[in-house]
This record gives sequence, C-alpha cells and structure tokens, in this order.
Amino acid sequence: MRRIGTIKDKETGRALDIVEEDDGSVTFAAGATLDGDGANGQFGGPPCYAPSSYGKPTLDVIGNAGGPGNWFGVVTDGSGDPFVQGKDDPCPGAFVSATSLKLRDKDGHRLPDSSPYKYVDSATVPYIVVPPMIIKGVAGIVMGCRCLVTNTRTGKTVEGVVADAGPRNHLGELSVACAKAIGIPTGGAHQANGGGASAPRIKYQLFPDVAAVVNGVTYPLQPSGGG
Repeated sequence: MRRIGTIKDKETGRALDIVEEDDGSVTFAAGATLDGDGANGQFGGPPCYAPSSYGKPTLDVIGNAGGPGNWFGVVTDGSGDPFVQGKDDPCPGAFVSATSLKLRDKDGHRLPDSSPYKYVDSATVPYIVVPPMIIKGVAGIVMGCRCLVTNTRTGKTVEGVVADAGPRNHLGELSVACAKAIGIPTGGAHQANGGGASAPRIKYQLFPDVAAVVNGVTYPLQPSGGG
C-alpha cells in the first residue's frame, strides 16, 4: 500500500488520503459534489447547459459555464463561441458540454469537438471525476478505467467509469447518474447544481488500466492528453 497524496476537504478541513492498494487499485473516502458535464441528451436525458432561450430543463445553470469572452463549461469554436446543437442532434438549441474522456464513433474514428456524442453523459452514465494527483500519480491509465462508488451509509454501490478530470484541490465528484444510483441527493430544478454529500461519506475505488464496462458499453482507456 502506498499513499499517493492528501487533499484537504474545503468544507470540513479534513485531510483526505489517496491510497494505491497492493492490487494496484486506488482508493479514497470523500464527499460528493455533482458534475453535469458531458450531458448532451445522448440517451434521452436533459443537456447540461443551454442558453436562456432554450426553454427546457438543463442539469446545470448557465452561469456555471462562464459567459461571453470566458466560456469554460461548454465547447467553443475558434472564435470562442459555444457550439449549439443542430436540428439533427439530441437537444437542438442546447450547448455542447464536454468531459475529459473523449469517445469515438462506432468505427473507431475521432468525432469532431462539436459532436454531442463525443462525451460521457452525466445524466445516464455513472462516472467520477478525479484530480491530476491521481492521473499523474499512478503508472496505469486512469481516464476511462473502471471504478466502484459506494455510499457508506446505505451500502449502495455502483460500477462506473472515470470520465472527467477536476481541479487539483478537490476530491469527490460524480455524475448525476452516479449520485442517483447510490442514493445521493441531487439539486432541485437543476440536478447538478446542488445536492451531494459531506466527507468522508462516499468510498471511491478505481482500477487503472482496466477499461470500464457500463450499461453494456466498454469505454476507451485514454492516456493523459489523448482523445
């Protein structure tokens, strides 16, 4: 067993250790904040972000994606303007939201950044977000690998995928689908804007170099900087 590092929980000040176990898996216990990124209506759920004119439910409020001249939560074109889903996309009029894990088409070809299908859907796919300390701290590939997430109060566990990279000083973040699967409350009108759980209620275990299989889909292992 080897300690990879420690991140202090912002709410409690508690030091949260990240440990590499003897079997190569990585474990930590932390709280849970919700991440709506990657939700573009791929499987019938709501998109993460949309302009105020959209008029339908979204997982998050548009203010959390930035704004003109400083968009950071949606995919933008060469001019810095958000890509808007077209009439043949899952949620016409919504913005395209991204995850760090990039998917390919059924033939293995790269999808354009503007494709809603390039990213992992928070609304329907259980996934977790990990800080750079984990991605860089182990020899195996983390992005796209298998993970298990357990609510220690209820014993509910769900199998998921590591699909997004988060800030270096935050530990414990998961998709809306993951939160629902283990009984963690989501937000109100915007499910990714609120809810969650305090530290160290949630146990996370991930398996570098082991590709995740979720809902019958095998996810690609993506080396750092790949996709």
